[in-house]
Amino acid sequence: MNGADEPTFLFADLAGFTALTEAMGDHEAADVAADFSSAVRELLEDYRAEQVKAIGDALMLVAHAPDRAVELGLRIVEDVGARHYFPVVRVGMHTGEAVKRDGDWFGAAVNLAARVSAAASGSEVLLTAATRQAAGALEGIELHERGRRSFRNVAEQVETYAAIRGGAQSDAGLPIDPVCRMAVDPEHSAGRLVHDSVDYHFCSLECANAFSGDPRRYAAAAADL
Repeated sequence: MNGADEPTFLFADLAGFTALTEAMGDHEAADVAADFSSAVRELLEDYRAEQVKAIGDALMLVAHAPDRAVELGLRIVEDVGARHYFPVVRVGMHTGEAVKRDGDWFGAAVNLAARVSAAASGSEVLLTAATRQAAGALEGIELHERGRRSFRNVAEQVETYAAIRGGAQSDAGLPIDPVCRMAVDPEHSAGRLVHDSVDYHFCSLECANAFSGDPRRYAAAAADL
């Protein structure tokens, strides 16, 4: 079986979900996770992909064409993760053989895809060299080297790449609330504060108040996205 015939496993999650839960509470955070799952499911049919399961705020997906998997990852980050009142999204993926049993998938390829997703930055689509090779030429998508990485329980380092839409601006998308990590449309934000000459927009007065109480902490966390 060659790479193009092997499944590609994707994990997509809300990078700021812990911060969101602390800021908004368990019930509202759970509602956001459910909305995230629903929004992603609406995309799957167009990309020959299926949802395997949800694990908290993370979704495990399987795609049957690696090039479509990369495109799906970008759609999730660009369309779902950039919505107003929504946390930052990240996606990681790997292509390889695995065992399907009772509707779930098992194997080293699945485990590696999960590790790659955890290593992705906010709004990033990170993939392995195996997926890059299996996907072949990708129209309108650039793959930027992110170096070789060591992952837990993986014997050898893994070469990784970030998928980026060709010609996209690095600062594209909505600003991120530094407290709960949701994307916020400036025209509909609950407030705006300036710290160290940087504008910050907030989804709620609660987040604005939390930021004003400790701006250095939240500004530093936002810089890591």
